[in-house]
Amino acid sequence: MVEAAAPLAGRTAWARHLAAPVRDYLRTETGGALVLLAATLAALVWANVDHASYESVWTTTLSVRLGGAGVSLDLRQWVNEGLMALFFFVVGLEARREFDLGELRERRRIALPVLAALGGMAVPVAIYLAFNAGSPSAHGWGAAMSTDTAFALGVLALVAPSSTQRLRVFLLSIVVVDDLVALVVIGVAYTDQVKPVALGVAIAIFAGVLAIRAAGVRRAPVYFAFGAALWVAVLKSGIDPVIVGLTMGLLAYAYPAMRLELDRASELFRAFREQPTPELAREARLGVDLAISPNERLQRIWHPWTSYAIVPLFALANIGIVIDRSLIEDALTSPITLGIFFGYVVGKPLGICGASWLGVRSGLRLPVTWPGLAAAGVVAGIGFTVTILIATLAFDGRELEEAKLGVLAAAACAALLGWLVFRIIALLPPEVMTRQFARTAESIVDLAAPVDPERDHIRGDADAPVTLVEYGDFECPFCGRAEPVVRELLNEFGNDLRYVFRHLPLSDVHPRAQLAAEAAEAADDQGAFWEMHDLLFDRQDALEPKNLVEYARELGLDVDRFTEQLRRHEHAGRIASDVDDADLSGVSGTPTFFVNGIRHQGAYDIDTLTAAVRAAHRRALAS
Repeated sequence: MVEAAAPLAGRTAWARHLAAPVRDYLRTETGGALVLLAATLAALVWANVDHASYESVWTTTLSVRLGGAGVSLDLRQWVNEGLMALFFFVVGLEARREFDLGELRERRRIALPVLAALGGMAVPVAIYLAFNAGSPSAHGWGAAMSTDTAFALGVLALVAPSSTQRLRVFLLSIVVVDDLVALVVIGVAYTDQVKPVALGVAIAIFAGVLAIRAAGVRRAPVYFAFGAALWVAVLKSGIDPVIVGLTMGLLAYAYPAMRLELDRASELFRAFREQPTPELAREARLGVDLAISPNERLQRIWHPWTSYAIVPLFALANIGIVIDRSLIEDALTSPITLGIFFGYVVGKPLGICGASWLGVRSGLRLPVTWPGLAAAGVVAGIGFTVTILIATLAFDGRELEEAKLGVLAAAACAALLGWLVFRIIALLPPEVMTRQFARTAESIVDLAAPVDPERDHIRGDADAPVTLVEYGDFECPFCGRAEPVVRELLNEFGNDLRYVFRHLPLSDVHPRAQLAAEAAEAADDQGAFWEMHDLLFDRQDALEPKNLVEYARELGLDVDRFTEQLRRHEHAGRIASDVDDADLSGVSGTPTFFVNGIRHQGAYDIDTLTAAVRAAHRRALAS
């Protein structure tokens, strides 16, 4: 029995695939939400204790000059227009990743998130304009449209069940579209005057970026230099330069690691192991970097910085307002505060659900249930980062304070309502949720090679509604720890579960794994695959050739035939086929599990895998 106190999450990494899954993005955003909340509270405390010092710090001028040219902004502007460009750079990277590798790689799936996002922006803007009709404050309509990525995903992680990964991905898709449209709004609606000469220079620099990308240049310092120059040119043109970050992020392709580059990286690392010199260390490091896509490499570098430092710093610089009785009384009757508050709390869920309903009526299928969509719509009513950014462009003085108070009140109310909606969903009868699951769109299957009963090694009922596929390595200690969990699952689910084991011997780190896999196939040739499978995992510390022969003798196999097959490596091709399938399926290490073709993310202890199998079983029965 596996100890529940220590969830199994370890995994031996496989250098042949290094793609960043979306869960890394979600995890970073969720963690960053806590830091963002702390920064927000710190800004409010600071501003209410000593507002003069708060404003004095953030209005301090910082100049960067080279000869007679340069940029001079106060600290708040450096954060809002400089550092926030990096935030939108990460947004662009994630949008590109979703389009190239994520849920949106099937183009027909783009329509519904886009439609939901547009509805979730149009209705709040309409509500805001209804409150501010005929008033100069109507110009601030852009402050009522954008969901905050970090806070929304963070709240969803806190109030939603742990099995709602599809809901998180769908909300992330909506928020990415949200941010893209918001950036267009900033560039078009909140740009007062454009200077043609500076804009022409910016266009020329951007053409240079496209040219070096077409030439295959992959050096980060080159792109950083072009990006910095482009940022300065756009700033001088009068357009908010945060749009530069988004544009540069969208240019970074995302793709799985290519085998030739991975093989080259392995060769460079082996050369370094044989002769550990600084030159070979540099080449090996560069080879590993070049083996993965620029999109993933840049996300790994910048996403933690934006989530844990830049966005919280933005909150610290902008959200500090003095909340006193006078402000609250003004806000209660302010069309700006009320427009923002009701736009988010009422308009966001109505817009997202209403637009999704129209999409479904037109033949599209939701990836989530209707109750889940309603809950996501409520949580999407948390606006913060982009909302505050637009508010600082549209308002100043008392109006800006009223707008910020509306944003804070809407965020708190939307978080509370999100928690309440999920509690209500938990009370719905199981048959209701089963019917809801039956109406959702099919998941994109991650398993490249479907299970073939004539080829694959299967335990359990061949017609079971749920299939658990594992890519494993007989020498991998994590696979050894996972093996009794799989046995317990098979005992618990009986005829409702079948288990498939596929080979992924990681020879670089487990030198005996390949021969052990061949031994299992040689045993299969005599009808004893699972018996050998169990022995190999029970005795992982003894996988030398003489041990394998002894195991064959212990199982009563024809030892001469078994030994000859090992000597001739007769089953190497069968194992290589599994390895190729793992490569196509994006497997990043051992053990990796797939439940009904969908990659299992996270730990593989008995509780986590049981929850995944039950969810798949419920979906299978509903379809």
